[in-house]
Amino acid sequence: MKLKCAILDDYQQVALSMADWSTITDRVEVLAISQHFIDEAELAVHLQDCDILVIMRERTPMTATLLARLPQLKLLITSGMRNASIDLAAATQRGIVVCGTGSGSAAPMELSWALLLGLTKHLVPENYGLQHNGPWQQSLGVTLQGKTLGLLGLGKIGRQMAVVAQAFGMKVQAWSQNLTAERAAEVGVALAESKQALFAQSDFISIHLVLSDRSRGLVGQQELKAMKKTAYLINTSRAAIVDRTALIDALQHGQIAGAGLDVFEVEPLPADDIFRRLPNVLATPHLGYVADSNYQIYFREALENIEAFIAGVPLRRLG
Repeated sequence: MKLKCAILDDYQQVALSMADWSTITDRVEVLAISQHFIDEAELAVHLQDCDILVIMRERTPMTATLLARLPQLKLLITSGMRNASIDLAAATQRGIVVCGTGSGSAAPMELSWALLLGLTKHLVPENYGLQHNGPWQQSLGVTLQGKTLGLLGLGKIGRQMAVVAQAFGMKVQAWSQNLTAERAAEVGVALAESKQALFAQSDFISIHLVLSDRSRGLVGQQELKAMKKTAYLINTSRAAIVDRTALIDALQHGQIAGAGLDVFEVEPLPADDIFRRLPNVLATPHLGYVADSNYQIYFREALENIEAFIAGVPLRRLG
């Protein structure tokens, strides 16, 4: 009897074309599901006969209660090598093997710049005006050259952000809890004197941190009030790093010029969410990692993980 595998949240309906699934179809029945299920009980009904699940990081939470409703589940594969929405302890207790995949950093870095440029050049309203015969040249763009980019986090993505900023002729400074001046200097970046100084001195703040107990709520009212009224905040990392209420207040009262957001505490974003309406927000539906190169890595390595699991030698185990 074949194993049953479901690929969840295949929004773009491309999962089955990103890898050669024919190599396992003699042993595994593979189904891609594009619909996102909010109701856990309804989702469990669709997945209760599955032996294998392939999930996209932090789209559908794998909670203890959901895992308890999936008695057949033996292998859970997530994109990336960490996924905060998987209850690893519950999976381990139920004997479920959890594996991850590789992931590239170029796509989220590029989206961060797309949001920053889109905001400063007013691309959305200018394009809308052009398409609808509106005013010709209705806004004044912001020049990046000579401005200061502040990076909250100087890891793999942050370092790439710095290189691009320097190509624009920008000054770059960074801060994180463990960042040293020597490490920042490796990519020509100045270490900010403090987190508060980073926010006060930068024309743009771009967040590139992993969500953890230390980073949750790291950007709050105090940091946002320290920013220049002409400054922009870019967040393509995790929504919970920024205090939502404080950010909304800062945007509504003009404490900062605007925000580019790709991540939200509830995804998909509710239809009535204020981030859909604020005129100084440029928002995208968590597209940072949604790119051809990443998807090829995710699904190729997910396939490898399935083959390795069947052979009794699981790859890229988490937890």
